[in-house]
Amino acid sequence: MDSGKRVLLAAPRGYCAGVDRAVITVEKALEAYGAPVYVRKEIVHNKHVVQTLEEKGVIFVNETDEVPEGKTVVFSAHGVSPAVHEEAAARSLKTIDATCPLVTKVHHEVRRFANEETEILLIGHEGHEEVEGTAGEADGKVKIVDGLDGARTVQPTPGKKLVWLSQTTLSVDETLEAVAILRQRFPEIQDPPSDDICYATQNRQEAIKAIAPQADLVLVVGSTNSSNSVRLVEVALEYGAKKAFLIDYASEAKDEWLVGVTTVGLTSGASVPEILVRSVLEWLSLHGFGNVEEVRATEETLLFSLPPELRKDLKAMGKA
Repeated sequence: MDSGKRVLLAAPRGYCAGVDRAVITVEKALEAYGAPVYVRKEIVHNKHVVQTLEEKGVIFVNETDEVPEGKTVVFSAHGVSPAVHEEAAARSLKTIDATCPLVTKVHHEVRRFANEETEILLIGHEGHEEVEGTAGEADGKVKIVDGLDGARTVQPTPGKKLVWLSQTTLSVDETLEAVAILRQRFPEIQDPPSDDICYATQNRQEAIKAIAPQADLVLVVGSTNSSNSVRLVEVALEYGAKKAFLIDYASEAKDEWLVGVTTVGLTSGASVPEILVRSVLEWLSLHGFGNVEEVRATEETLLFSLPPELRKDLKAMGKA
């Protein structure tokens, strides 16, 4: 075995508190109400998690009107707009809201600023479920700023007070760049009352920043529709990794990526179960990368309680 070969394993990595809560919410809903349980959109953006839950009897739908009247529907971790809550009520659906509390916090900010007649410039990816749900809290009062180009071209309503808010899973560096452009164009723009990019996104980016300059190759375990996972690949390349790839499973990793490589950086997005990281470590070990060193940016201890409506039902059933 080539003793020079090593893996730098990022920590924290994988599941964050919001994802953990959302996945457990669906599992507990199955336990409480039996299959099928309907979930609007993917509960979290991870292929493996979605497939595993489907096997247990979860039916994922794109819109609320696909759920039979009177049934139970879980809203995903990314959050939904008030219009979706209204659609569910009109169909007499029992709703369980698994929105991450850190996304809910941004929803509250949107409502507050909209009530103060302030126009909101929401930095985020057009079409992402979180952005759609957040913007839907104040129809007509939110303009989406997608990336640096969006910051350069967005046209707010003349004479309006402005505030910027952001999606929770963006690159910290790129968001700061976008804010700098907005501030240059609109010096009066207000900052959010607190950081919108969540702790887990920031911590996973910090860990990969520490690893990237030493890495010939960085592997990020995560799905292509996972915003925070895609950001980890970008951050790794920006901070000096020679190459970086996003993979859902170890089976997608290619042997040729390891040619001439002595140091591999490995991390995973916030919706990725650890079992998928372990299988990549096994694949690396088979190729002589058995020496694994953890690079820890910080400790994470945050936990979120389950949605109150589910807790109440579990308690009534004696399953809490």
